[in-house]
Amino acid sequence: MTPPQRALLVDDERLARAELRELLRPYPWVKVVGEADGVTSALARIEELQPSLLFLDVQMPGESGFDLLARLPACPFDVIFVTAHDAHALRAFEVNALDYLLKPVHPDRLARTLSRLAGEEPGGAEPARGPGRQKLTEGDLLLLENGAKSRFVRVEQIVCVRGAGDYSEVFAADGGQTLSPRPLKDWEQRLPERTFARIHRSALVNLAFVERVDRSLGGGGDVYLRGLPEPLPLSRSHAAALRERFG
Repeated sequence: MTPPQRALLVDDERLARAELRELLRPYPWVKVVGEADGVTSALARIEELQPSLLFLDVQMPGESGFDLLARLPACPFDVIFVTAHDAHALRAFEVNALDYLLKPVHPDRLARTLSRLAGEEPGGAEPARGPGRQKLTEGDLLLLENGAKSRFVRVEQIVCVRGAGDYSEVFAADGGQTLSPRPLKDWEQRLPERTFARIHRSALVNLAFVERVDRSLGGGGDVYLRGLPEPLPLSRSHAAALRERFG
């Protein structure tokens, strides 16, 4: 039996919200509990209604749907983006959205999305997640999951990523620390090269957070990062490349 969903519709266009309500009528297990026309009202409605599902417009006056997610301390609900521009699809996947729908929303496309939400995968449906090897940019928003908790972090706010066996630890500028199931080599492939550099076989750092580098007699050293209490080791093999990055 499909579990019931409490849906909140977030779109600055009243007609778009009304059309989506109508499209959801054949799905009694999706109950629309409220609407919001922007980020500020959506934050209030999320706190008030505690939805389990968010239909979220991307482009809205003032702040975007991505800005809304960035302002949430956690994401205890599924997100389905609704957008008029398919260029936003990659970023939707980067925040681990369940799916994205292009306006005007087609009933068949909505049906496939809701089947996925219900745990079904009808033939021919698009994959629930986007390509895993796309390069990120500094402004991209990532959903970092840690057990039952999850948080949104912009790439530019990642201080460093440290290897932890098959996993990795992600340190953010706000002091948050998350254990990621993605290995360090995957982070190296996806993080923007102009911003991040490998300093050791077990560490990637955001160059914008480097405060100083202390060299050792052996050719390696220590890298001090703003926001971290202890320096990270700089290996001899990566020291020359790091010096070159800093000119």
